[in-house]
Amino acid sequence: MKQLWSLVAVAAIALGAPALAQDAAKPTAKPGEKQVQPAQDGKKEGKKDEAKKDKVELKIGEKAPEFTLKDTEGKEHALSSLSGKVVVLEWFNPDCPFVVKQHEVTSTMADLVKKYGDKVVFLAINSSAPGKQGSGQERNAKAKTDWKIDFPILLDETGEVGKAYQSKNTPTMYVIDTAGKLAYWGAIDDDSGPDKAGKTNYVAKALDEILAGKPVSQSKTKPYGCNVKY
Repeated sequence: MKQLWSLVAVAAIALGAPALAQDAAKPTAKPGEKQVQPAQDGKKEGKKDEAKKDKVELKIGEKAPEFTLKDTEGKEHALSSLSGKVVVLEWFNPDCPFVVKQHEVTSTMADLVKKYGDKVVFLAINSSAPGKQGSGQERNAKAKTDWKIDFPILLDETGEVGKAYQSKNTPTMYVIDTAGKLAYWGAIDDDSGPDKAGKTNYVAKALDEILAGKPVSQSKTKPYGCNVKY
């Protein structure tokens, strides 16, 4: 009987040996230390690094992102073709109350074009995805006619250009100088309500300084309005 129990004990020890070996191989933490889990082949770190590389931060004073888009009449417009000119971009959505404010409730945009139109190129860009609020050639062509907009409305249905400019609101405004660099980025004025124009028009202020050969004193403000409908 003693021999039988001895055999059983030896077998049990042998079977438990692999498990004990595995446990011994595991890293152990000292008292008060946190156990650190090994990284899994660096996959998570690699994905984070790739995401950082893909996202290019938009900065004042640096080259504005290039684009080529078609307007509501099918005509193509490329930023590169406007080299040497001051360009104003308005992120546009005809069904956003804050865009309506600038074109219908007030004459803010019309006044800007009237004052600077012979020296500055104005473009509106609509990044609404197909089926989203304010999207489509027909809707934007109608807004252009109804509001007598005297500059092209470009359609960015993929949202690629809007995301390159990190545009989150309509209307977000951008002013690009003659060197193709971003000189202003932000709100059109200092009244974030949907009913009246602000006392200070940041775009007009930036244009006056650029055209006078001066640096823009207030190059970035917080945009307001509707979310871009990507």
